[in-house]
Amino acid sequence: HEAVDASFHDSFHGKASSLNNAKAAVCADCHTPHYNLPASDPRSSIHPDNLAKTCGACHQNVNASFLTFDPHANPTDPKRNFYVYLIWLGMTGLLLGVFGFFGLHDLLWLQRALVGKLRGEFAGHHKSGPHVRRFSSMQMATHVTIVTSFLLLAATGLPLKFAEAPWAPGLMKLLGGAQTAGVLHRLAAIVTFGYFAWHLGALAYAWVVDKQRGFFWGPRSMVPQPRDLLDLWAMTKYFLYLGPRPKFDRFTYWEKFDYMGVFWGVAVIGISGLVLWMPTLATTYLPGWVLNAAYVIHSDEALLATGFIFLFHFFHTHLRPEAFPMDTVVFTGRMPLETF
Repeated sequence: HEAVDASFHDSFHGKASSLNNAKAAVCADCHTPHYNLPASDPRSSIHPDNLAKTCGACHQNVNASFLTFDPHANPTDPKRNFYVYLIWLGMTGLLLGVFGFFGLHDLLWLQRALVGKLRGEFAGHHKSGPHVRRFSSMQMATHVTIVTSFLLLAATGLPLKFAEAPWAPGLMKLLGGAQTAGVLHRLAAIVTFGYFAWHLGALAYAWVVDKQRGFFWGPRSMVPQPRDLLDLWAMTKYFLYLGPRPKFDRFTYWEKFDYMGVFWGVAVIGISGLVLWMPTLATTYLPGWVLNAAYVIHSDEALLATGFIFLFHFFHTHLRPEAFPMDTVVFTGRMPLETF
């Protein structure tokens, strides 16, 4: 049973039960403690004819598609489910690609900025003199909402992902236990959907009512453009002492990546989270393996988002020597004219 046991501990049921979630299913809930029979036996609790009753003990309104969910999935095994394997492969590649690229990018930036600081190539970030408006009050409020909900999502979600880690039970206990943390996680998710909808609405209002243009192309756009590749190349030459620090448009290529990362992340984490939150409703329209895929996507995308925020976004905004210890622009809405 080694492989089966390992797959259980890697599943949501296994991780939740290891964090003392009393509602999480354990082996005995599905296989029964005194009548453990193989799935091929009609008397078995996991026989196809009996699965609806077994799963229905915890899940309401189970359907035929829901019953095809694999509780012992192994995403790394293409023979188990090829679709889930491809999704795991894609998410793993995305994690390694983003962390690898920005890890190298920011290390090069750090060493060049330290040298520039010692050389006196740039003054302190907090300059006196005239300032210009960069963010509106609503944009600042949205950012504070993002920070608050994101930190709560990370605090309640990471202990579940790393349930075997020694720090996970203590953090979960601090949050009031696994079940309380689950409620807080869902509340923070609702807030996330709220600010995402508000932002989309604000963009639509500016486009339709105020007749503003340039959201999809031009210097005011957060959409990546060919110039961003040229800016990246120029910045790389600056890192390697082969050219001057380039001038940028209103938004730099790393700011666009940060922004599009939130756009992508909220959509991907949000949709996969809804599937996991309401599995029987989701499988009314989708095959059961989608639950296994959503688990992989939600878990890995959350790790990508959390890692990117704390490692790279913090560096891009606060920890690079030009801005250290903090760039306050998103809290004040203003930045020095010289920096602009």
